[in-house]
Amino acid sequence: MKANPYQLDEESSIRYPGWGVLAAAFTGVMVSFAPIIPYTFSLFLDPLHAAFGWKREAMGGAFALAAITVALVSPLIGILLDHFPPRLIILPGILVFAIALGSLSRLTPNIIQFYATFFVIGLVANATAQFAYTRTVLTWFTSRRGFALALLLTGSGIGSIVIPPLTEWIIQHHGWRSGFVLLSSIAILGFPFTAWLVRNRPEAGIVRAEHHSDTGMTVAAALRTAAFWILAFITVLSAFSENGLLTNLASILTQHGVPVATAALALSIRGGASIIGRLGIGFAIDRVSPERIQTLVLALAAAGTLILAFAGTGWPALLGAAVLGVGLGSEADVGPYLLARYFGRRHFSVLYGLTWTAYAIGGASGPLWIGHLYDRAGAYLPRFIVYLAGVAFAAAILSLFLRSEDERTAYEQHVSTASASLDGQQRRAEHRIMGVANLIDRPALSLMPQWRKCMRWTKGWESLSC
Repeated sequence: MKANPYQLDEESSIRYPGWGVLAAAFTGVMVSFAPIIPYTFSLFLDPLHAAFGWKREAMGGAFALAAITVALVSPLIGILLDHFPPRLIILPGILVFAIALGSLSRLTPNIIQFYATFFVIGLVANATAQFAYTRTVLTWFTSRRGFALALLLTGSGIGSIVIPPLTEWIIQHHGWRSGFVLLSSIAILGFPFTAWLVRNRPEAGIVRAEHHSDTGMTVAAALRTAAFWILAFITVLSAFSENGLLTNLASILTQHGVPVATAALALSIRGGASIIGRLGIGFAIDRVSPERIQTLVLALAAAGTLILAFAGTGWPALLGAAVLGVGLGSEADVGPYLLARYFGRRHFSVLYGLTWTAYAIGGASGPLWIGHLYDRAGAYLPRFIVYLAGVAFAAAILSLFLRSEDERTAYEQHVSTASASLDGQQRRAEHRIMGVANLIDRPALSLMPQWRKCMRWTKGWESLSC
């Protein structure tokens, strides 16, 4: 597949309008659900426990409810994004998300309110995050698609650097209720930029790298491929490990002896490292096998988790957070890139939504499981975090089953050679049948349908027989 040379020149120009769209999408992602909820949730656990006496598993259940809701609604949001302008989906989502965050400042001892608010957050989460912006960015970029996606997701990394320590400072000096007001104010910042610039590229201007802009598999065809399900299971395992760790990370580190300020800094370091990883991966992914890049970043995420399991002082905590950030931050870039590469843009948002369903399943169960272990043991034991590292290593191993472009090419050449050889065998066999039919004075033509039926049933086997 070759991109149009004119498109290459366009995307290299600073005046290319796609960069403005990308900048607005970057801002939207920076203040979306992605950096706000996963990276600040653990900062509120201790204050809410002190205020209302809620258990960790119970509070983790609210996060799990949001994740399950994301799982259920993401395919629907994907369908809407495939059929309607993105602003019609994103702008209402931003408003609802900001209002829901603000309402958390009015929490009472009744935990049902906490659950109801996180249910609403789950409904609109992916309407505010990179999920909603990715398809739009794909319409503007072809030759620099990997780099554009990396820049888009870097917005989440920037947000995760700035938002957690600012939130922690507000909580320490003004209380947790003010912390939720701050998050609500941050969430609304993406609204004006999205309203102004975010839109799909006009159909007439989209480069048809595959003859038209929306080429690709149908959803049903994609679901019949092994590649889709491998990507889905990788997403489940990665999300289980990531969210199980991140939603409890501040509490884990402080309980292991790391100062509160350093624990908040570790969350920011994780976000900063994800930026470095994403930019590096964005540069490399258009040049190196994305499948093997995915294996590498998943292994790094597992290694970072393992370091954090035994971090009892500041420097190991910061090192583990940095390694974790490079891994998990970059893995989020590779997934949508592979989806577009394997299945095209025709139903990209729906397929991406299904992988977010997989993400939400893992993301819901991870925090619940860690919260349950904590409530039983009364502490975050290091072996609990080692279990999460093992899950991340399993995702890295599973990624090895995805064939790279070179491997697929070699396989297709092998199949083509084998098929040509088999066709030759079929033609020779048909000539022999015609010869036998002439000897016994039977019309050879009457044998051909039966023989071809036999060949269809036995094609691919070394010995052919009817």
